[in-house]
Amino acid sequence: MPDPILPDLLQPGLALVFCGTAAGRRSAEEGAYYAHPGNLFWRALHAVELTPRLFAPVEFPLLPALGIGLTDLAKHHMGNDDELPRGAFDVDALRERIRHHAPHLLAFTSKAAARAALGRATGYGLQPECFGSTRLFVLPSPSGQARGHWDLAPWRALADEVRLLPQPRV
Repeated sequence: MPDPILPDLLQPGLALVFCGTAAGRRSAEEGAYYAHPGNLFWRALHAVELTPRLFAPVEFPLLPALGIGLTDLAKHHMGNDDELPRGAFDVDALRERIRHHAPHLLAFTSKAAARAALGRATGYGLQPECFGSTRLFVLPSPSGQARGHWDLAPWRALADEVRLLPQPRV
């Protein structure tokens, strides 16, 4: 199997893992998560105080020290959701990675990612199901293409959930 477009940033003991659908073209070109300048991911992390400062996308390897990891549903495809081939999302592999690493929370960075992983439409916030012991959370997409649906409030609610957790075990 070919190497993933972006490497997983997963390890045991993480408080939170973010899961998107697939690397966008800019992220794939730069080898960094959420790299497009119009993407609000890094600004949102800082705004809700999940990071102590605004990180640049290339600094994503620093996140585990803060108890945060990253992954995608489609590890071998890139582009916008409407450009991905049928079958690009490997939900079983995601579930296995999450069960293995057992973060406290898995946050989907869009309703599209959550719908693909859960097999149903969903609202924002905590979800009733878990992947193993990991609780699931759905966020509005930080993509510039989804700006019409942007709302920082669910990101704040996620940060509040993270602050209730025991300190990172990394």
